[in-house]
Amino acid sequence: MSMNALRILMLCTAFSWPVAQAADPVDAAVASGAAVAAAIASPDRPKADLERDAVAKPAEVLAFMGVAPGMRVADMFSAGGYYTELLARTVGVKGHVIAYNNPPYARFAEKGIAQRYADGRLGNVQQITAEVGDLQLAPASIDAALFVMSYHDAYWRPEDGSWNKTNPDELLKRLFAGLKPGGVVVVQDHVANPGGDVAKVVDTLHRIDPVLVQRDFAKAGFVLDGESKVLAHAADDHTKLVFDESIRGKTDQFIYRFRKPIP
Repeated sequence: MSMNALRILMLCTAFSWPVAQAADPVDAAVASGAAVAAAIASPDRPKADLERDAVAKPAEVLAFMGVAPGMRVADMFSAGGYYTELLARTVGVKGHVIAYNNPPYARFAEKGIAQRYADGRLGNVQQITAEVGDLQLAPASIDAALFVMSYHDAYWRPEDGSWNKTNPDELLKRLFAGLKPGGVVVVQDHVANPGGDVAKVVDTLHRIDPVLVQRDFAKAGFVLDGESKVLAHAADDHTKLVFDESIRGKTDQFIYRFRKPIP
């Protein structure tokens, strides 16, 4: 076993990843870890992605998610596709990735999206651009989904009207229906202090209260299945805009894994 695969295996164990895809959890974790390590090490990844790795810690996030070859996964509000590419390389040619954006996200990331998929790159990725209320996911077709620093945008209500109103309940309802029983959703986002008007906090700080996220997912029928502290930063007091240069790349972030129960 390579050192990278061993490292990811240790991470999977540390995060108590519940493996449902194989009879032997250790074998499944090794397969996932090796695929994630290979995806991260790919020489074809864009330079900007490689530079982001040190801050984003994708090996740890994807190990916590449990993504593995052959899976069908969704990158929710995928923007320019940093994680979409890693997911695509991890699930491989027998897997499938949905890169979902609503129209404002697609416009914001238009240049990055064009570069990401130029010349037929990432042929196992299906791009979907639709309003939340129009998002169509085949019932029980997805093994796992990921929100990275984007779930808070379901509550974003900018005064300039640049973001169409989204309904978090509708978003999670559609995602829940699209997940297979036992499927997981990983949510990584910037921590906001409790209290206050959610839309105002999101608009001014681009943060969200973790308790609100837990409530939203519980309301949609999910169960909290795990938590990772790999991107926790105690020095962040949660009062600054996440793009403030004094805190950018060092915000306190929660990572939750929610699971769709098996009937």
